[in-house]
Amino acid sequence: MSLLPGAEPYRHHGGPVGVLLCHGFTGSPQSLRPWAEELAAAGFTVSLPLLPGHGTRWQDMQLTRWEDWYAGVERELLTLADECERVFVFGLSMGGALSLRLAALHGPTVSGLVLVNPSVRSDTPASVLLPVLRHLVPSLPGIADDIAKDGVTEFGYDRTPLHAAWSLSRLWQEVQRRLPEVTQPVLLFHSPQDHVVSPANSELVLARISSTDVTERLCERSFHVATLDHDAAEIFAASQDFIRRLAPAHAAGATRVESDDHHG
Repeated sequence: MSLLPGAEPYRHHGGPVGVLLCHGFTGSPQSLRPWAEELAAAGFTVSLPLLPGHGTRWQDMQLTRWEDWYAGVERELLTLADECERVFVFGLSMGGALSLRLAALHGPTVSGLVLVNPSVRSDTPASVLLPVLRHLVPSLPGIADDIAKDGVTEFGYDRTPLHAAWSLSRLWQEVQRRLPEVTQPVLLFHSPQDHVVSPANSELVLARISSTDVTERLCERSFHVATLDHDAAEIFAASQDFIRRLAPAHAAGATRVESDDHHG
């Protein structure tokens, strides 16, 4: 099956600090590729996997469930943990939910989290109909490409597969239940003008996690896919600073790469 543009997974072997990046629901590594490349250029070991059922056509996603997506990122986390002395997990949207579950279940293996517009709850009243609707209608219009910046496109599915959407709602329940088990440092970015994930998601995360080292930053100029939007450069720079603050000895060899505007 041919991949959408930029949907291939990305891997870079760098220094002793590893970063796992988790993309969003119906998206692909393309939405996080500039971030991954900046981290690699700065000297970090980087893994940006393609989640099962993503990056090809939406029909392929109908056959997958949240357990499959989670298994994909968990496998990469354990691989990075074998290779690196410290591992950080970064996530966009549903990737934020997967990151939070990794942090809750793997404790000290995860040194810190950077979350961008994390998705942990339903924002649509109609979602209560999903258990029935998914057997009647295969898909609804897609959610990809919510970007304020002109000329920038997220290559995600143009349809939302409903069997997968129903499974996403199950993932949200699992993640919400385990939020108090998250104790790692957290850097959370969210966009006030997000047309996919409401600010209530970030509020829920911040209210329920047990972390004491928490920083919240707003992406005032960006929509949902802030990693490809106007605030991308700030996200990239702040995430590197976050790593260096928490792992100064291990990240000493890595030098921050300033983001050019064309990256974002």
